[in-house]
Amino acid sequence: MLIFGLRVCFRTIGHGQFHCQRCGGDRQYRHRAGRRWFHVFYIPLVRLDRVGEHLQCMTCGGRYRTGVLAVPTAAQMEAALPAGTLAAATCMLLAGDPASGPARRRAVDAVRSAGMAGYDETALEKDLIQSAVRGTDIAGPLNALAAQLAVPAREWFLADVVRIGLADGQLSDDERLAARQVAANLGLTAAHAYGVITMTEEGATAE
Repeated sequence: MLIFGLRVCFRTIGHGQFHCQRCGGDRQYRHRAGRRWFHVFYIPLVRLDRVGEHLQCMTCGGRYRTGVLAVPTAAQMEAALPAGTLAAATCMLLAGDPASGPARRRAVDAVRSAGMAGYDETALEKDLIQSAVRGTDIAGPLNALAAQLAVPAREWFLADVVRIGLADGQLSDDERLAARQVAANLGLTAAHAYGVITMTEEGATAE
């Protein structure tokens, strides 16, 4: 009878929500870490080396590498577009004339179209004041959004942001810089951004 040997024991070190590929939807997971132990009569006595971590779906029991957390959940995907649109629109407005009626209306329309149907001038004013005091964080929201958008969709998004700046006239240097910052956080190269910005300006002039 085997009375001693090695065995792997797992313990839960965290919980969260992820997209389970087996279930095909958002599910709760347990984050588990394993360690090899020397045991006697199946009682772990001597702690040895770590053997890795994994996520376990609490619905189907499926196990995944922790890299699966890079896949956005449905809830994250739903929240990413309005959050990214609001951050980019606020950034562009503050770079130009935040009091411009046409620019504000286009910004509100963009945020509403992104999924925040109840967004209005009052909410915009509050967000502008908050961003002016604390600074506009566009990196986080736009990085999260970029992970879900194909390149053509990123181009469309950037063009829509540029149109906010163009609503009150030609782009200023600060507005052009804001557009380039939005593009960079969407993962577009400087050359790619230049092309989108230029084409959007030309299109606005032709209208």
